[in-house]
Parts: sequence; structure tokens; C-alpha cells
Amino acid sequence: RCETCSEEEAKYRCPRCMKYSCSLLCVKKHKLALSCNGIRDKTSFISVNEFTDLNLLSDYRFLEDVGRTADAAARDLSVHRPTTNKFINYLRNRARRHNINLKTLPIGFTKRRENSTIFNKKEQKFYWHLKLVFPHCHAEYTLKRVPEDKTLTDILKPYIDPVESDPVVCQRLKIYTMSPQSDVRILMKIENRKQNSIRYNELDASRSLLENLKNKVIIEYPTLFVVLKKLKNDMVVLGQ
Repeated sequence: RCETCSEEEAKYRCPRCMKYSCSLLCVKKHKLALSCNGIRDKTSFISVNEFTDLNLLSDYRFLEDVGRTADAAARDLSVHRPTTNKFINYLRNRARRHNINLKTLPIGFTKRRENSTIFNKKEQKFYWHLKLVFPHCHAEYTLKRVPEDKTLTDILKPYIDPVESDPVVCQRLKIYTMSPQSDVRILMKIENRKQNSIRYNELDASRSLLENLKNKVIIEYPTLFVVLKKLKNDMVVLGQ
């Protein structure tokens, strides 16, 4: 029997937690209930008595995957990008050409370490490190290599679009997916203001990330707050 609904005959078994399910709906329910990602744990312990040729083949393929990933990382120029002042100044200058005041923190700060923003010389455009904050659900997501010409609407689709969003994420951000899209507001904190005078700029979801960042101060990378119009509480938009 299905271990989720206990009604239908089981047809599937989760590679991760080995739970039986009867349908796609029950598979999704068990993933939410157990915070299971459905991916087989290739490093789980197996005793010598239970070790088979299939386990040996699985270990061999796992090591091959690790080797390929390590090789790809070694070839990725962004992993080895210089952290010198020359590189940082280059990023600032490129941002300044787009009327973006990009400020960086000293080496050792968390935002400096995690920032993966790069400028692709061949394509002549930024690929931004981006953080999305959904305060009504206490959720945060980090995006890497977001092209500057991508609209905010397209950036948010995998999170709050009722059709295109990931089922697990959609469930966590249910208050957003259940609300009309016209109620969704995208805000960005205005930097260099006093702690008791925090204000936000409201961004245009139909415009590209680059267009929304123009004439703004960015410290390391953009952090966007996705809020609902009726629940934004004390998040005061500049000019209101």
C-alpha cells in the first residue's frame, strides 16, 4: 500500500527515503512532509554483507561524476577569477558605465566571499549574483549568473508562478502563488541611509535587471525583497 494515502496500491519507491507511493500527487506530498528531495543518497553506508556488484558499479559511477565535476570546475574561469583590486576596480568601472554605483566590501566579509558576479567580456554584459527574499514566508534564495537582460518577471517565475514554479518551492511560497500577480511588489533597499530611516525603491517587474539597477547603489550584489501589497507593513517605499 501507498505509505502516504494508505489507500491505493504502491507503484513507485523513493530512491532517497525508500517510501512507497501510488501516484505523482502522493510523491509530492511525501517530499513536502519529509523534506525529501527524491535523489538517491550515493554516499549512504552499506555493510560489507549487503555490498553487491550493483553497489560497486554505483560507487564507480559516483567517482566518475566527481571527477567530471572537478574537471569542469577547474576549467571554469569564474572560479579562478582574481580577487585583486584590479578585478574589483574593473567590475566597478563596468557598472559605472551603466550608471550603477557598485560598492564592494573588504576581503573577509561574507558578502564579498559569496559574491559570484562576473562581467562577460565576449558578450559585454553582467551576470549577477542575486538574492531573493520572500519576507512573508521567511524564505531566501540565492541565484548565480543571472544575465542582466533578464526581466524580473522571468527571474521570479520559478518561484511564484502558479504554473511554472517548482512544486516544492511553490508550496513554501503558497501565499505568493495564491495572490494575484498584480499584488506582488519587488523592492530594493536604498543603501547609505540611517538605520531609523530605511526606505526602499520599487522596481518594475516588466523591465530587465539592468534597467532596474541603473542609478542605484549596490553593495556587492542586489538583494530583492518580494512582498505583497497588502502585507508589506513597515517597508516604506521612497516617495510614499
